[in-house]
Amino acid sequence: MKRTVLAILAVFVLWSVMDFVIHGIVLASPYALTPNLWRPMTEMKMGLMYATVLVAAAVFVGIYSWFVADKSVSTAVRYGLVFGIGSGMSMGYGSYSVMPLPHAIALGWCIGTVIEAVAAGWVTGMIVKKQG
Repeated sequence: MKRTVLAILAVFVLWSVMDFVIHGIVLASPYALTPNLWRPMTEMKMGLMYATVLVAAAVFVGIYSWFVADKSVSTAVRYGLVFGIGSGMSMGYGSYSVMPLPHAIALGWCIGTVIEAVAAGWVTGMIVKKQG
C-alpha cells in the first residue's frame, strides 16, 4: 500500500510538470489563437484541475497496482502505452470531433497524453514492485 501511495504522488507530480510543459509551452501558441474557447487565466479553476490530476493518477496507479499480476517496468510501460493511446485519442480527437479546436491542439493533446501515460507507466513500474 505504501508503494501504491508513493507511486500516486510521483505520477501526480510528473503529470503536473509535464502538463505545464505541454500546455504552458508547447501548445501556448495554438491556445493563443483560440481565446474564445478558454477561461481567462484569472478565472481558471486550478485547484479543481490539480484535483482531477490527482484522481487520474490514483486511478492509473490503482489499476496497475490492484489488477496487473505481472508487475515489472516493461509491463507498466506497456500498460501506460495502451492507457495513453485510449486516453489520448479520446481527449485529443474526441474533443476535436465536437469542438472547433485547431488540429495542432488535438494532436498535441493526443501525443502529449500518450507520452505522459508511458512516463507514468515507467514511474509506476519502478515504484510498485511484485510482492514476494
